[in-house]
Amino acid sequence: MITFALLGCGRIAAKHAEILGTGLLPGARLGAVCDIRADAAQALGEKYRVPWYTDMHAMMAAEAERVDAISILTESGLHARHCLELVRYGKHIVVEKPMALTLEDADEMIRACDLAGIKLFVVKQNRYNVPVQAMRKAFEAGRFGRIVTGSVRVRWCRTQAYYDQASWRGTWSLDGGVFANQASHHVDLLEWFLGEPVAVFAKARTALVDIEAEDTGVAIVTFRSGAIGVIEATTATRPKDLEGSLSLLGEKGSVEIGGFAVNQMKTWNFVDRQPGDDTILEDARENPPNVYGFGHVAYLANVIDAIENGGRSLVDGLEGRKSLELISAIYESIATGREIPLRFQARRARLGHGS
Repeated sequence: MITFALLGCGRIAAKHAEILGTGLLPGARLGAVCDIRADAAQALGEKYRVPWYTDMHAMMAAEAERVDAISILTESGLHARHCLELVRYGKHIVVEKPMALTLEDADEMIRACDLAGIKLFVVKQNRYNVPVQAMRKAFEAGRFGRIVTGSVRVRWCRTQAYYDQASWRGTWSLDGGVFANQASHHVDLLEWFLGEPVAVFAKARTALVDIEAEDTGVAIVTFRSGAIGVIEATTATRPKDLEGSLSLLGEKGSVEIGGFAVNQMKTWNFVDRQPGDDTILEDARENPPNVYGFGHVAYLANVIDAIENGGRSLVDGLEGRKSLELISAIYESIATGREIPLRFQARRARLGHGS
């Protein structure tokens, strides 16, 4: 039984606590929760009948013998600091997306966990969505042939009231905009299929809300394979979420996954038909209650397997760093107005550096 402690009791913590605290995932349980806001920590702790704390070091002093892993669910800009402070306890680290806001911080996290002999996991639960897994299986079987282009679209609604709920949202130092926050999972999916990016050009604006960072942007990515990718991301959709989608087009087939959380197979066309193709649109669909989808259960199951059995982690620190590098390059392009080559040294990107 792997026991998790949660650092941060905000919006995403409710998802982790539900899985770990209600037996949805055999082999895992919730051991303790912590947040500097006493009301948030107390509410979550009492709901799942576990100890709650307002100081992470006090939590670990009391719970270290019982805890096997710590999930960092705090503001994005604090992930690196919290990870670097917690490695001393020798517990495996699970960190929500994005793993950090700067590549320097991400590298420090990876290095510190390696030196401590612990595993670092970055949450990318959308890789486990049923339609995404079906697309991946076809991709690995070579059914697409040479990939021509891929695209992701994030058309969600986040009003001013959403950003006003927490002062860190939409800030450069702790959050970033739609690319760093809401679209980070989709950027990861695009790279997972199209491979290594070599250059990106992006434009963005802040259209409908009063925040430091962008609420709308588009990026064009060139990949080493020659494929071209498009990232369209906005939280300025009104009056409600419209879609979170992924498309992949190759010389031998085309697949489009739609829904508001990359959850619905919409198009499945291949030159060479196979058994199951006629029913895939119905078989590979989910109806999640929110944009987080159902993938966290499968993701955390992979974490447990990696801890208990030495299994392969689908998204470790190095894998999680890949999408952060592309996101950082997107912000550098926005700031400079130029196409940015990967690998690059950030000079003007504001993400992670305040206003």
